Formats: sequence, C-alpha cells, structure tokens
Amino acid sequence: MLKNRLKYALTGREVTLIVAQRLVQVDGKVRTDNTYPLGFMDVVSLPKSSEHFRILYDTKGRFTLHRISAEEATYKLLKVRKVQLGSRGVPFIVTHDGRTIRYPDPAIKVNDSIIYNIEEGRSRVF
Repeated sequence: MLKNRLKYALTGREVTLIVAQRLVQVDGKVRTDNTYPLGFMDVVSLPKSSEHFRILYDTKGRFTLHRISAEEATYKLLKVRKVQLGSRGVPFIVTHDGRTIRYPDPAIKVNDSIIYNIEEGRSRVF
C-alpha cells in the first residue's frame, strides 16, 4: 500500500523502514509487519502526516484507498456474521473481520451492520 498506492516509498526496503519506525496504524494499532493484510473497511492512519484512509472496493472490485477525516477515522462499519451464546450464557457476536464483541445489543441480528468505535473498542449503534 505504501509503495504501490500512496507512493510514499520507492522500494520494498523503504517500506520496511517506514513500518519499522512505527509510523503506520491499522484500526488504531501500530503495525510493524510490512505484509500485514488489509481488509474491507479497515482504517489506515499515518499520524506523522495526519492522513487517514479507509479501504474500500472500486467499481471493478479492487481495493482502493479513500481519504477520510480524523473524526471519521475513529469508527468503522462491521457486518455481523454470527450471533451466539458463549460459556455461562454470555452473548457475543462475530463480525466480518473476525472481531468478537461480548454483550451486544439484543436487537442485533445476523447480517446487520454496526458502527464500531475503534478507540473505545465497542459498538455504538446499528
């Protein structure tokens, strides 16, 4: 992404140096692996340059970077894949990116979309 889409690096070695300096955040967490996989609706932040991007699909089904504001970078949309009861009757949901959220709103069903606050780590509304 840093080399091919944003043109921040010319070589793979430069990409490694950028992520090793802890300058790239994915969904609010610093990622130092230059091969870290990005998925749909992930938020990529570059705090040093105050830039934020969301990974979306273009019309041909390819991933593209969409520039977003700092306020919009605090949340992401998640699709609910599974609603279950865990051990000791604890309800939880599993989302499209593999997150498990415990004690969700009881009205949330499979295939619903929820707004997930990245900073707090909990869902707001659906």
